[in-house]
Amino acid sequence: MSTIACVDVGSTFTKGLLVSSEGELLATAAHRTTVDTDVLDGLDTVLARLAEAGHVDAVRVCSSAGGGLRLAVVGHERAISAQAGYRVGLSSGARVVHVASGLLSDEGVTVLAQSRPDIVLLVGGTDGGDQSALRHNGDVLSRCGPDVAYVVAGNSEATGDVLASFLAEGRTATAAQNVIPRIGQLAPSSAREVIRSAFVSHVIGGKGLSKGDRFAGLVSGATPDIVLQAVELLSEQIGDVLVVDVGGATTDVYSVVSDDPAAEFVPTDDVVGQWRAARTVEGDLGMRWSAPGVVDAATIEQMSGLTPAVVDAANQFHDDVGYVPALGAAGNEGRSIDEWIASTAVTVAARRHARAIDHADSVRSSARDLRRVSLIVGSGGVLRHAEPEAQQRILAALTSDHVGGWLLPEGEPAIAVDKYSILTAAGLLAPDLPQVAITLMRAHLLP
Repeated sequence: MSTIACVDVGSTFTKGLLVSSEGELLATAAHRTTVDTDVLDGLDTVLARLAEAGHVDAVRVCSSAGGGLRLAVVGHERAISAQAGYRVGLSSGARVVHVASGLLSDEGVTVLAQSRPDIVLLVGGTDGGDQSALRHNGDVLSRCGPDVAYVVAGNSEATGDVLASFLAEGRTATAAQNVIPRIGQLAPSSAREVIRSAFVSHVIGGKGLSKGDRFAGLVSGATPDIVLQAVELLSEQIGDVLVVDVGGATTDVYSVVSDDPAAEFVPTDDVVGQWRAARTVEGDLGMRWSAPGVVDAATIEQMSGLTPAVVDAANQFHDDVGYVPALGAAGNEGRSIDEWIASTAVTVAARRHARAIDHADSVRSSARDLRRVSLIVGSGGVLRHAEPEAQQRILAALTSDHVGGWLLPEGEPAIAVDKYSILTAAGLLAPDLPQVAITLMRAHLLP
């Protein structure tokens, strides 16, 4: 029996699992992420602790350290190609830091560069459609764009020439298949794969996280991208899945949904088309740094339980991100407030994921029907460290939030908490050891 160490080098903690080739969880370990010295220091500490439980035969790593993957999108029309690029970026595990549409000007290039992307995704034009914007933007960026990696995933007839213009200027650029080969069809797989490769090849080594190339050689992809791969694999086994990850600064939502011909029609003005696997990131919803954003969202959406004590606590959490409720009566109150913040963040993030909304950057997301979800998985420190009853209360809110007509889970879906970062490990195993990943998830995420 061989063993595989699956490690997530996060922004705060490096977490590792030792998994057998039969899908058994043998050990877990964690250490703070050592960005102040070399991330390999923390990684090697985690590996040494895992090795205490048995020999480590192989190591697989994902990372969100150093800010993770920062991606800018340049498209033709904001309602079509820019939106498609935005979605592809999120599904690739990126933080989308800038979205531009139309013909880039010098000022537009300056604004794009100020967003400090690691990768620029260039899209535009369906196959057989308009080529002008893709060609223009490729020409401008190849000459004076930021010195980062570029991914060209637009009109197939123009892609070769655009790629050549980047390479002629000594730029790092890779072609992918068109993300919108025709109106109403979104084809993200090729672009996701190229972005993943570019992240590993050109971004990880350039963040100054580690000396030498060992760390870059270990990393398989950005952590959110790896998690989404696990959610997709899990969905193949059990049907529609919803995952909500509540962090200190953001709340990430992942879902994989399938079409149901018998379901009632859900109106949408989405010209990009629905997609099976999706991820959204709510940068204003979190347990500590973004706790005031949870209060603001609860106020706007007129949610119950918002008291002056909650408002004061949210501001305290923002100012002291390391705050942990103490024991005793005050601690119980603090835990109660933590539970309210978590429940509200989960609910609002799922609402936004399910409904069509306009984001701050004016990119419109499309509605997703989550009513047939058979499994809800919660993750994040607030859920991992909560008592089982509190875990159920926080996540059960998602099955009863239908007053506003949200397309949230109905019935009685199974509820689980990813206590050991099983999804991250499963995502690292999924590409070539899917059965090991499935066995691991069935043991720890299914009732």
